[in-house]
Amino acid sequence: MSIEVLVPNLPESVSDATLISWHKNAGDFVNKNENLVDLETDKVVLEVTAPESGILSKIFKESGAIVTSGELLANVEVDNIKSTASNESKSASLSITNNDQDIPLSPSVRRLINENALDPSQISGTGKSGRLTKADVLEHLNKPIMPTVAAIETPTKKVIADPEKTVSPQKTVTETTIDTTSTVAGLRPEQRVAMTRLRAKVAERLLQAQQNAAMLTTFNEVNMQNVIDLRNQYKTRFEQKHSVKLGFMSFFVKASIEALKHFPAINASIDGSDIIYHGYYDLGIAVSTPRGLIVPVLHDADQLDFAGIEKSIASFGEKARAGTLSYDDLKGGTFTITNGGVFGSMLSTPILNPPQCAILGMHAIKERPVVENGLIVIRPIMYLALSYDHRLVDGREAVQFLVTIKECLEAPAHLLLNI
Repeated sequence: MSIEVLVPNLPESVSDATLISWHKNAGDFVNKNENLVDLETDKVVLEVTAPESGILSKIFKESGAIVTSGELLANVEVDNIKSTASNESKSASLSITNNDQDIPLSPSVRRLINENALDPSQISGTGKSGRLTKADVLEHLNKPIMPTVAAIETPTKKVIADPEKTVSPQKTVTETTIDTTSTVAGLRPEQRVAMTRLRAKVAERLLQAQQNAAMLTTFNEVNMQNVIDLRNQYKTRFEQKHSVKLGFMSFFVKASIEALKHFPAINASIDGSDIIYHGYYDLGIAVSTPRGLIVPVLHDADQLDFAGIEKSIASFGEKARAGTLSYDDLKGGTFTITNGGVFGSMLSTPILNPPQCAILGMHAIKERPVVENGLIVIRPIMYLALSYDHRLVDGREAVQFLVTIKECLEAPAHLLLNI
């Protein structure tokens, strides 16, 4: 009996997907729920698994093909082969496990390692306890291969005789050396790769934001001393109780929600000639991944406490590195927060994430001299940036929005007491 392998239903906002690569060839045995092929959309990478154990008899779409929901990808033959093939697969799996038992790998990571003949010990792991993740292997595979100098021409020292030098008993001639390393100085390697769907979509949306919005940015600074003191005082107890670290992002999420409540236009969006005011707070948290920038969304963030926010952000980070974010994780969003400070950014002008009309940029915390009560003191200061669509948000609202965030962070009691 032949079973069809189809493209899964894509969300309404996604019209098609690109077939990245097959993990099996025609004629290979496949286990039920084993990943057969990866499909890339402008948001996530989908894994299409085998519906039943059997032989992958025919492949209809090759790598690079554009596919839509319900299209036929392949056929799997399941008659009279289940028991034999299953035993063979188990034996092979046991053999691989025994060979690599000193390096624990997840099934998806092991598959990539085996398919590309990689040495796991040569790849740096970023997972828990240094374990390899799928993102680690993909990043290793995407590294450009630079030709080594030795492969082109090994620099040598040429020895020639100078006839004008006196011959000594120790040397028959005087050695004059010529360094030939300059022969490789003109090396100019290049690598051309296709732009991923995610990178192309990011580029499209950023260009759209600049062309279709009257975008401005306003700045302010915040004294982080009280937040740092509060975090240092309770971070150990917080982690012991909630099994997650207390970071700065939860404070900024809470402060942003309070500011959005005071200035609902910043939580709104423009649809044609209409303004849509959202009565909920779905905050996007920008995350950098090996595939590019993505923005998972904290849905109903106003209903989450500090622990819930930190757990959600930690989960997004793990999913992003493993490439397992779902459409639900990325859907919607009424306001976005991006933190360039983790990369050392001091000041930037973040670009809007359409159809949202505002985005908050966080930056690195640096100690600076400030004046308090007539005295010069050293305080940890962060610059804040709010980019906004001036068609909907007035400058007064944007400035007051940032001031509200500043007040909430400099006096965290505002967040804890809801005042």
